[in-house]
Order: sequence, then structure tokens, then C-alpha cells
Amino acid sequence: MNFSQTLVALWTLVLKEIKRFTRIWPQTLLPPSITMAMYFIIFGNLIGSRIGDMDGFSYMDFIVPGLIMMSVITNSYSNVASSFFSNKFQRSIEELMVSPMPNWVILAGFILGGMARGLGVGLIVTVVSLFFTRLSMEHPLLTVLVVVLTSALFSIGGFINALLANKFDDISIVPTFILTPLTYLGGVFYSISLLPDFWQGVSMLNPILYMVNVFRYGFLGVSDIPVGWALTAIFAFIIVLFSIALAMLERGKGIRS
Repeated sequence: MNFSQTLVALWTLVLKEIKRFTRIWPQTLLPPSITMAMYFIIFGNLIGSRIGDMDGFSYMDFIVPGLIMMSVITNSYSNVASSFFSNKFQRSIEELMVSPMPNWVILAGFILGGMARGLGVGLIVTVVSLFFTRLSMEHPLLTVLVVVLTSALFSIGGFINALLANKFDDISIVPTFILTPLTYLGGVFYSISLLPDFWQGVSMLNPILYMVNVFRYGFLGVSDIPVGWALTAIFAFIIVLFSIALAMLERGKGIRS
């Protein structure tokens, strides 16, 4: 395939993924907005008024970046995991594998599709948050960069999950038992400066902590960890996971019997 054909193939795959989740928007786009609105009401308005300030900001302002990032993470991951596994289960993935498309185009197409849903939901949640607080961005370019990178990272993670899954139940194990706990313990609802030294050290092993803090720094200008370290870690995770996913796809892991 030449370059123009490769671009057409990539765009076609991405467009197919976007049409897939927008066609069933009551299942893919609406529930996250309602869920996050509940978080804003319960944690921001009801509980937040009793907690007071966090790192010099109202509790509502403090948790909004974390909740936006949480929605981006979960939707980027789940979109690719469910979409690719459905293709694998229906054996339609075999048509892609025998096509002239390079494997990296197949991988990139699903990743970009997952990013489209993750970033779309993140935008919706951001709009919903405006009904509860006024948002301002201290570092707009950094904010956009980190949310795009995070969406890409967890889209790759969802792809790997789908490759390894043998049944539909397998694609829910990682989000339920790993992703959700790491997200809730990733500084979405609190500053790790409130924790004892030992638990601060343990929290530093949580990769989601870095993403949430950089994203919050983009909005509020405050972070519990150095921003440079966090960005370096995110880039490293993306490179490593993309390489693993591409190698697994080329070997036909979970596809070829």
C-alpha cells in the first residue's frame, strides 16, 4: 500500500469506530455524563461544602479535573476493549488481518477510535461541570497534551486487554479489579499530601496519579508531583505498550488458533 492508500485505510477504520459508538450514544455517551453529574452533586456540592478548601481551591474546583480525566480513562479503555473483542468474537477481524493494511494501521485505527470516544466524553463532562463551577485553565496547551496522551495510553491498554480476552467476561476484569481501584486511588478526590509518608510513597507507584496531577496542574496550576516526571512517565508507558500491542498483533496473539 502506498501512503495515500494507507491514510484512506486508517481514516476508514477510525470513521467506522466513531460511527459505532455514536450510533449507540445512549449507551456510550449519555451514561458517563449522568454519572459525572452525580459526582459533581454529591461530592462537589453536598460533601465538598463540609470538606472546605483543598490545596487552596474549593473542593469542587479541585475534583473537576480528576473527574474529567477519570471519564476519559474509562471510556478510552472500554471502547477499544469492547470493539476489538467484538470484531474478534465475530471473526470479522480476520478480514482486516488478511487485507493489505499494515498491522500498525489496524492498531492505530482502533486506538484513534478509542481516543475519539474518550475525548468526546471528556468534553461532555467538561460542559456538564460548567453547571456547577467556573473553569479556568492556567496552562491550556499542557492540559490538551496530557488528556490526549492519556486517552491514547488507555486505548492501547484496552487493545491489549481485548487481544488477551477469551470471552466477554474477560474484558471487564481489568477495568473492575485494576483500573477502577487505581483511578479512585489516583488523587481524583484528594491530595496525596494528606496521606502519611508511607502511603504517599505507595501512591507514587500508581500511574494514574501522574496523569490526574498533570491534568489538574493544567487547570489549577497545582500538582503533588513534578510535571516533567509525569509527562516522561506517560510517554514511556505509551511507547512500551504500543510496542507490546503491535508485537502481539503481528504474532496473532488471541486471534490465530
